[in-house]
Amino acid sequence: MPVPANAPVEGGAASTGDRHVLVLNNANCFLYELYNASPNADGSWNADSTAVWDLLADEQRPYTWTSADAAGLPIFPGLVRYDEVASGEIKHAFRFTLPRTRAAFTPPASHWAGNTSDPSAPPMGMRLRLKASYATSSFSAQMQVILTAMKKYGLILADNGSSLYVTGVSDSRWGSDLDSLKTVPSSAFEVVQMDPVYTSADYPTGSPPVIGSFTSSVSHVASGGSVTLSWSVSNSQYVIVSPGAGAVRGTSVSVSPTATTIYTLYATNQFGRTTSALTVSVP
Repeated sequence: MPVPANAPVEGGAASTGDRHVLVLNNANCFLYELYNASPNADGSWNADSTAVWDLLADEQRPYTWTSADAAGLPIFPGLVRYDEVASGEIKHAFRFTLPRTRAAFTPPASHWAGNTSDPSAPPMGMRLRLKASYATSSFSAQMQVILTAMKKYGLILADNGSSLYVTGVSDSRWGSDLDSLKTVPSSAFEVVQMDPVYTSADYPTGSPPVIGSFTSSVSHVASGGSVTLSWSVSNSQYVIVSPGAGAVRGTSVSVSPTATTIYTLYATNQFGRTTSALTVSVP
């Protein structure tokens, strides 16, 4: 993952919280998200969980897989961002947390993090919507943009945490307006119908991708020389080549190993992951 050495950590460098790190490559529309991430002295990173999202595809994590968020969802698309509010319209749902959830999920979530056996507790992925009848005229114009999005697109339960906590991007331009949102009561929201709701007993299963081939243009190359890795894959939502290349589109990528390297192709869909490996030797 192309994580800059100075990437900001959620909550700050000394945070003891979830320590999310989000990296958006706007040149190729890949989103990389890390959970409990910490930088190393050499500029690399350690993380307990990572996920890559192809923003040009209708992608989901495999069923029962988590992501940097407990529900297996991407974090970045669900944040409240000042630039969107300033534009006058937000066109997406927001992520939110609740203190208690059950071991179940509803799509687009793919994972649960149940912390109660209460059957009335919500599943991950549950969507709330601000009732159309809730009056917003007393709020500032900027807060009305947020509340309007809550009425149209709603909120998606993404993790365990504080009660009805909607996550936003830190921005000095917010001012104190955001505090007014805390006056919206939970009774102003309604649950959008959930169908299906999956548990460990009935989540969908199917066939993982099939890798037909994974080859290199040469098996030996001088240090730093160029090698083309090519593959054929069916029934895959995204492909990763490691080390070096990372998430890629298409059916080939160029790499330049400086030492003998084992390259692994990871092909993933909603039912799982298939791998294939090859070695390129550097004398």
